[in-house]
Formats: sequence, C-alpha cells, structure tokens
Amino acid sequence: MLHDGHLPCTVVPNQSGATAVLDPLGGRPASAGLGALRTQPDDPMPGYWLMKSEPDEASIDHLAAAPGRTLAWTGVRNYQARNFMRDTMRPGDGVLFYHSSCAQPGVVGLARVVGGLASDPTQFDPASPYHDPRSPAEQPRWLKVDVQLVRKTRLLTLAEMRAAPELAGLRVLQRGNRLSITPVTAAEWQAVLARLGT
Repeated sequence: MLHDGHLPCTVVPNQSGATAVLDPLGGRPASAGLGALRTQPDDPMPGYWLMKSEPDEASIDHLAAAPGRTLAWTGVRNYQARNFMRDTMRPGDGVLFYHSSCAQPGVVGLARVVGGLASDPTQFDPASPYHDPRSPAEQPRWLKVDVQLVRKTRLLTLAEMRAAPELAGLRVLQRGNRLSITPVTAAEWQAVLARLGT
C-alpha cells in the first residue's frame, strides 16, 4: 500500500435519489449505501474513502489473493490519515481501492472496512520500515484497520477522473494532496460507481 511518506503497507493474510445506482457493496442504491453492513441498527450512515496502494507492494490482485480477501492496512505514518482512521472510519465503510505511484494510477476496485481499529504492529517491529521507536506500547501512536475486497473493477484512470466535472472536488485530485487515505462524499461515491458501470 502507498502510505503517507511513500512507504508501502504490509499485506497481512488473514439517501434516496432520482437515479438508483446499485451499490455493489450492498446491492442497494448507492445513496442508501452500506447501511446494511452495519452491525448496529442505530449506527449512522456509512462513510466512503479512497485508499491508495502501490501495486508493486500491495495491488488489488494481492488483496484478491489474500485469505478472506482481507488485508491489514498498516504503515500509515501521517497524523491526518491516522486520525481519519481513528475518528471517522468504521467497519462497513466503502473503499475505493486506488493504485498509486505507477504507470496508470487510478481506481481499480471496491472494498470495505471490515476490521475495527487496532494497534499497528509494524511500529514495534525493529525490522520493519515502519518501526517507530518513539511509539509507546501502552499508548500506540499508529493504528490499522482491515480492508476486504468487494470486487475488482476496470481501471478508472486519474486522467478520466480529472476530466469528470462531478469529481472536481475529489480530494485525490487536489493540488498538493499526498495523503494515502482521503474521505469521499456520497455524491462522489455514486459518480465513481456510475463511471465504473457498476
């Protein structure tokens, strides 16, 4: 995975609108989203995220081949991205899986957050490029979630997204954005699904 600071992450096996775009994560209109994936009936509406990964390190194919089609999203070493995971991201949220730092960057699949927040074990591993000797074991600085593949999609290229007026506000398209995890609005999520033909 591409993490902030351009370190790849470790793969660990282990609103009703006029147009109803089917959400492949739940088989419902995308405006209704991923609510069916919540475990508590009073949970709020799900969130949506774009999560970057370097395909040489952890591609959509690696995710598809992982046990349970699930990987631990480790190696995040940017406080803003970590805070998105800690404060906002929840199991059931939708993920646009994005290949970055490659010849053809873009969205290559849909996934969902399936694991609750946990300590990132790589921060305590001296052999890991993500080792952080300043992170106390009793109050870990860095966190991880688990992400599960829903389906691979066609490549929605960065160039195609830039040319789409409905995606003009997408964080990944903004000048200077380097974060590996960025929020996606419900409208942007629907627009991406429509362009992917899902």
